Amino acid sequence: MDFGTLIGLLAGAGIIVTGILGGGGDLRWFADGISILIVVGGTFAATMVNLPLNAVGNVFKILKNAFSAEDFDYEGTIEEIVEKAQKSRKDGLLSLEADLSKMKEGFFKNGIELAINERESSRLRTFLNLEMSNIQSRHIAGQELFLYMGAYAPAFGMLGTVLGLIVMMNNFATGGGEEASASYDVAEKFAQLLSGMGLALITTFYGVFMSNMIFIPIGGKLKRRSENEMMLKNIVIEGIISIHAREHPMLIKEKLMTFVPSSQRSVKE
Repeated sequence: MDFGTLIGLLAGAGIIVTGILGGGGDLRWFADGISILIVVGGTFAATMVNLPLNAVGNVFKILKNAFSAEDFDYEGTIEEIVEKAQKSRKDGLLSLEADLSKMKEGFFKNGIELAINERESSRLRTFLNLEMSNIQSRHIAGQELFLYMGAYAPAFGMLGTVLGLIVMMNNFATGGGEEASASYDVAEKFAQLLSGMGLALITTFYGVFMSNMIFIPIGGKLKRRSENEMMLKNIVIEGIISIHAREHPMLIKEKLMTFVPSSQRSVKE
């Protein structure tokens, strides 16, 4: 589990609660079901209009990725590539076929299988790049889902505030009809107006909070994670192409290590 995401969300919520209580507020003032319905319901409704229904239906599956821990072992992958290069250089590319059953399902295994069956390096690179491009497209779709929600939430928060102000102003103007006109108290109505205005602004609060504390940060987290995964897949592609070209294992390792940032290397330069 990625504790950074969880800690960040809890810390953000804690700061907001501290700000409310520290300013002499009451958390009950911010509990309003209609405001939450307008913001959350409106955000999901607009997202369903913008994106395919199956993409919106995967929101919780995509959200799970933001809380899962990253497991991108760049150096471990490079060592495995170098091992396959040594075996291929010594016993031939077909010797790697025996290792396929021991390898985990995924991009690397598929790439080795393609390398065994494809004779032209250019076609092999095209196939691998196409598969990586398709994976990246799925990642972008997940990122866009949360980034769009982050854009819609403040708008529906403002819409809820406008709706609340319209209803409040109309109630204030009518004053409750002829029977209430005799006991019409301006001070009391003004107090009700201020109370209603505070309630109307709650939808803006929910919209801004959900956008900037949940939707946009999660979209950003998914983007960073996708970039890290694409870097790993680029390492794999270059490694498989090098194995296919029968390059020397040491040269392959030196080339692939250039992809890894110096801060993430076990032996820093």
